[in-house]
Amino acid sequence: MARSQLLLRILQVLLLANLAAAYTKLSEESLRAIPGPGDDFDIKTGKLLSPILIPRVPGTPGSIAVQNHFLNFFKSKLPKWNVELQNSTSRTPVSGDKEIPFVNLIFTRDPPWTTPGFSSRLTLVAHYDSKLTPAGFIGATDSAAPCAMIMHAARSVDAALTAKWDKMQADGMDVEFEDQQGIQVIFLDGEEAFKVWTSQDSLYGAKSLAAEMETTAFAAQSTFHNAISTISLFVLLDLLGADDPVVPSYFKTTHWAYKKMANLEERLRSLSLFESASKGASRRGTASFLPDSDKKSNRWLGGAIEDDHLPFMERGVEILHIIPSPFPRVWHTREDDGAHLHIPSVADWSKLITGFAAEWMELEGFLNANHTPSNHDRERKYARGPHANDKSEL
Repeated sequence: MARSQLLLRILQVLLLANLAAAYTKLSEESLRAIPGPGDDFDIKTGKLLSPILIPRVPGTPGSIAVQNHFLNFFKSKLPKWNVELQNSTSRTPVSGDKEIPFVNLIFTRDPPWTTPGFSSRLTLVAHYDSKLTPAGFIGATDSAAPCAMIMHAARSVDAALTAKWDKMQADGMDVEFEDQQGIQVIFLDGEEAFKVWTSQDSLYGAKSLAAEMETTAFAAQSTFHNAISTISLFVLLDLLGADDPVVPSYFKTTHWAYKKMANLEERLRSLSLFESASKGASRRGTASFLPDSDKKSNRWLGGAIEDDHLPFMERGVEILHIIPSPFPRVWHTREDDGAHLHIPSVADWSKLITGFAAEWMELEGFLNANHTPSNHDRERKYARGPHANDKSEL
């Protein structure tokens, strides 16, 4: 291992240790303040979800429309977030000599007192592209719904971040290492294979972005020497939105973070703040989306499911992979559409991801800054359909 890689790994281990110690549970009051998505997740008219429920193959008008949806949302609703587009092109097995464009979208919010290279970031990630085949494929779980969940989480913590950071500055508090923590959203393009999943025909956007972040250097006196080292935890959401998901803990080094999210889910369920109920509870012995909290086996799946995390993991980034195993029944079929989403589960995931981000960012006592009862809190009206392994599952 090169000296620079060793130093990066040591820094990441120390950072995770500090973050694990600083991670603060939300109180019952704060859990109740986590807003639901309401009508924004309606599959036909929802402002967050419905614009993503279209074919969005890289380089097509559908892809551009979804990019604009993300950009308009952050620019109009979250103007304090920094917006970046990372572009690349590549030939694919079906494009011949034509270069296909791939556009990754990165939205970042750091504490106002930080400068580049001094702030680590909780990073919430999903891919937004859809498969070329079958014709008309939507990919509601893969990964339109995860993108909408992340948008909801970003919106739900934004005012609380402002309130916390404004108070810290007003109080003249000394800034500790863990206070140099920002949050980042990445929507990746080109995850899907165009023909058959291989190491070449997949992960186009993730490979390009990881390589660029690795070579984006900061000043010598910075805490972090390049952009990729600022990622404190890479939380990748994929294939979420079907009924009764089972998400294992894949990585031993981030099992502590998995346990934090699992505990949060348990507390939300105990307060009757979740809408979904697991049909597999009697079979599995738990109603949890995240049943591996007490995992003691040495059989960690690691990278057994190939996904957008791989180019980042290869560069030392810590990964929390939130993807069910087995995959949803509708995986890579035309039935993976809005009508086959299980909307109560989609709403629950959005609350869970919001709560996890709020606990990571230590927003206890600040969530009430942005909570107004949503339609979801008052009444539940959704365009419901029936309830309802590319990602290569080895």
